[in-house]
Amino acid sequence: MANSTGKSWVQRLRAKLIFLFVGVLFTGAVFIFLMYQYGNTPAGSNSEDMIVEISPGLTLKQVSNTLADKKLLSKPSTFVLYTYLQGKQNKIKAGEYLLSPSMPPWKILEALTSGTAVLYSVTIPEGYRISEIADLLEKNKLVDKQEFLMETRNRDLLDSLDIPTDSLEGYLYPDTYQFSKSSGARQIVKTLFDTFKEKVHISERMQQANSLKLTFHEIVTLASLIEKETGLGSERKLISSVFHNRLMKKMRLQTDPTVIYAMADFDGNIRKKDLSIDSPYNTYKHFGLPPGPIASPGIESIEAALQPEKSDFLYFVSRKNGSHQFSTNYKDHTRAVQKYQLNHRANG
Repeated sequence: MANSTGKSWVQRLRAKLIFLFVGVLFTGAVFIFLMYQYGNTPAGSNSEDMIVEISPGLTLKQVSNTLADKKLLSKPSTFVLYTYLQGKQNKIKAGEYLLSPSMPPWKILEALTSGTAVLYSVTIPEGYRISEIADLLEKNKLVDKQEFLMETRNRDLLDSLDIPTDSLEGYLYPDTYQFSKSSGARQIVKTLFDTFKEKVHISERMQQANSLKLTFHEIVTLASLIEKETGLGSERKLISSVFHNRLMKKMRLQTDPTVIYAMADFDGNIRKKDLSIDSPYNTYKHFGLPPGPIASPGIESIEAALQPEKSDFLYFVSRKNGSHQFSTNYKDHTRAVQKYQLNHRANG
């Protein structure tokens, strides 16, 4: 009799456990179904995209409420739970995102966690100096200018290419880039610098620099002078030849862009007194190349610095039409200055 009673109690317990287990399975299945249904049900039918900014430091709840305020989510608290179930509660990235009410929650979450933020295209022109690049990026609301300038003095980046100056002037490659507003100054500087390394700092050019008995830094510096002196591709190698010839003869380079770079405030005119400004970048006062680049040279100017035209030219002067008159001696140069500069001023 006792054995029968014990057996009956065990059977009842087993039945309860089975019932409980089935209940849990059923409840779990319903819950999973509801979460699946929620994840695939958009908040609305409006397919018009809107830009939504997710600021750094927002909690998941704050992100959900932000999306709900924009009518992108119908149940923000459920989105929080859904995100936890996906194991993505700590993977939402700050930035601007292109979203619409017709996007289901799973797709919104995928966008926020994959970092597919809105990208803005910005073109860094050849010949821009760091301060101009900073102004351009700040104008496009991609960086704070002072923060960007600080990042261009990143010692780790400078040391990686043995750059002897205290900034990355000349080493931020001019090109068209796409950045999100969450990229930040550090990442943007690194992207421009890495592009320079990829496109310019290659073994072939290092060998060419060695054959000219110049360091790579000196080549970049020379290329920046060429870049600032002419916008004509056909002239770059001739301009380069003048600089190379003057360096070989130990003549001062006497190039105006270095004086402009040395000036604190440039109003568009170089006066005689400016030519004696006390700066290592003033090539009217100091022999040889300046300490570093004065702008970001394009690839054509880099190539011109490495492969100058063979010539005897030692001078050049602007014809005031974008081109230059080249001379082999000071007498001819003086005539050219009289013709293209002094007469031009008198006529003007």
